[in-house]
Amino acid sequence: MNDHIQPDGSDAYEAHEYDHGALGDAEYAEFMELAAEEGFDIEDVEGAIEAAGHGPLPVLAVVGRPNVGKSTLVNRIIGRREAVVEDKPGVTRDRVTYEAEWAGRRFKVVDTGGWEQDVLGIDASVAAQAEYAIEAADAVVFVVDAKVGATDTDEAVVRLLRKAGKPVVLCANKVDGPSGEADAAYLWNLGLGEPHPVSALHGRGTGDMLDSVLEALPEAPEQSFGTAIGGPRRIALIGRPNVGKSSLLNKVAGEERVVVNELAGTTRDPVDEMIELGGVTWKFVDTAGIRKRVHLQQGADYYASLRTAAAVEKAEVAVVLIDASENISVQDQRIISMAVEAGRAMVIAYNKWDTLDEERRYYLEREIETELGQVAWAPRVNVSARTGRHMEKLVPAIETALAGWETRVPTGRLNAFLGELVSAHPHPIRGGKQPRILFGTQAGTKPPRFVLFASGFIEAGYRRFIERRLREEFGFEGTPIHISVRVREKRGAKKK
Repeated sequence: MNDHIQPDGSDAYEAHEYDHGALGDAEYAEFMELAAEEGFDIEDVEGAIEAAGHGPLPVLAVVGRPNVGKSTLVNRIIGRREAVVEDKPGVTRDRVTYEAEWAGRRFKVVDTGGWEQDVLGIDASVAAQAEYAIEAADAVVFVVDAKVGATDTDEAVVRLLRKAGKPVVLCANKVDGPSGEADAAYLWNLGLGEPHPVSALHGRGTGDMLDSVLEALPEAPEQSFGTAIGGPRRIALIGRPNVGKSSLLNKVAGEERVVVNELAGTTRDPVDEMIELGGVTWKFVDTAGIRKRVHLQQGADYYASLRTAAAVEKAEVAVVLIDASENISVQDQRIISMAVEAGRAMVIAYNKWDTLDEERRYYLEREIETELGQVAWAPRVNVSARTGRHMEKLVPAIETALAGWETRVPTGRLNAFLGELVSAHPHPIRGGKQPRILFGTQAGTKPPRFVLFASGFIEAGYRRFIERRLREEFGFEGTPIHISVRVREKRGAKKK
């Protein structure tokens, strides 16, 4: 989870109301003095710390019936072609959550463009995917085809939105010119306020719509993650259908809280359970409810991604269940990647361990090494939700992951570590130059977010090396780490 940030540069040093992230005032002042000595622009450094120090980003869901241009709009919002767009319904994609920025504010976008028409009909499909996305969202963009006007399916989604009570921005899409604005005006009848005439394809009107989105979105999600007000920590149980999530929840609770059946997709709605373990109350979210039919395999995978995204956005820790009796699948890896990208603490639980023979255990260990090596930092528990085997290890693993997620390294200690690391293992010379990590700070936690300041471009391989050594030195077990690298301008001589 790394990104490179190039500075825009300015020499003026003025007083700014920047968020210090996790830095205290004294530590911040000392750090800024160091940055000035190294020739970095003060505004740029403040901006880097502010960006890296943010908490969880607000979530915007884009909903609407098929073929109204949701994925095109999502691509327009995020500024790149990433959501799959085809002129036919039923197009599925692996990733449904993206990060976006508008007018200097960052937020997440949940795309609900993929859908499958099942035997219950199109209305049920649209309602299901809208439900999943709205659940995790702080605000919603409801996309309607202005040329077609409001349909019965649109009316059904409107009822869902009213029930959810989330702020809604109404997008009247496919308004390519002034003549189409009259069509958009008819959508006042939906009772959702002003329709914003937009052409997602050409970009017309999207700026005004996004201004309204920023008004609807909170500065940060209302979810307090428990610590501020002493509430329970939130644990999302995620994984493929039929890996035993509901069984695990029942075993942890010590009673039959949710229905368990061999048929995948027994759970219809998310189930939040307050469970006391070891004298501590936890809030477990069971996300097993995915209706999976053989002839709708792709659609079921999409629904799985959407449901998982909704649960993970609300949680602090993701407990990923994997069926140890089966090969680790692409869907398992997608779900793990989703939790990592969301920046949540993570525990991997290998269920049905009691059913494995020695041969399967041998091959499973090889699969874990090759398929899940990138998350070797996640605590692992081998459990049986059916028999209760090793269930006592689950809560300590969760507590370990939370501790790593909230760990912060003081700036002085971090820079001493970076100095030793760079001296012992300098960056490879490229093009006759050898870029150096000059100094850095941890600007945020939940997950740990670092900003490193360098004399030149730092290659991805070297950044992965730094992350690996950070884990060796400071732990960070059970949490992803985000590293941003800010590069000093070429003209930047040290300021005296």
